[in-house]
Amino acid sequence: MPPPPGGYRAPLRYGYPETPAETTTRLRPVRPRQRWRTVAAAACVVLGLGLIGGAATGAWLTGDSSAETTRNPYTTARDAWHSVPVDTLFPRTLQGRGAGPGGTHRTWTRLAVAADSTCTAGLDPLLLTTLRSVGCERLVRATYTDATRSAVTTVSLVFTEADAPGMQALRTRFTEQKLGARKDLMPRTYAPEGTPAASFGDKQRASWTVNPLTEIPVVVLAVSGFADGRPVAEPQPAPDA
Repeated sequence: MPPPPGGYRAPLRYGYPETPAETTTRLRPVRPRQRWRTVAAAACVVLGLGLIGGAATGAWLTGDSSAETTRNPYTTARDAWHSVPVDTLFPRTLQGRGAGPGGTHRTWTRLAVAADSTCTAGLDPLLLTTLRSVGCERLVRATYTDATRSAVTTVSLVFTEADAPGMQALRTRFTEQKLGARKDLMPRTYAPEGTPAASFGDKQRASWTVNPLTEIPVVVLAVSGFADGRPVAEPQPAPDA
């Protein structure tokens, strides 16, 4: 149970599995408070070479009580990386209706959740520099596989230190300069051992997206590839793929 307001919160601990079939780290293994509700979520779907798919989801919570109706969603969401349960940030399964080739439905299953980290530890230096204007509060990542277990996708949520104008400026910059299509700004993979994503490295990246949100201070990144470790000579950004 969460501590009372102003009470002591024990340090988070990581590194133990949720189930024998899944290597994952709980960001906060508690149920959300009943007085909170999920009011919005951001999702991006990555389609690479017409064969692979992935999805990312982020959520933020806001109060239901009338006393909290003016609560700033930016202030609330900035702490979501440790205050929101892992199954809310990274659902165990994701449904992509019409997200596959020919409009087929897709399903992705979570393989693992990485321990939260700094952006320096989880992002390439150039991408880190590109996001420098909004700062980095924390980075959380998870990797998914499709129903065939032949494709894998790493989803990353960068919780920034920016306010609404800062996030809007970053999104405008990405749009006007087409930064999302630059291969040197591709997100890194998260390849947990003992899973279908164990061979998912830089050379296996096939398609990606970088999506700065404007409703909350979060940048959503996703990168997809093949589970068999095959290298991809010409990765494509999600809109082109």
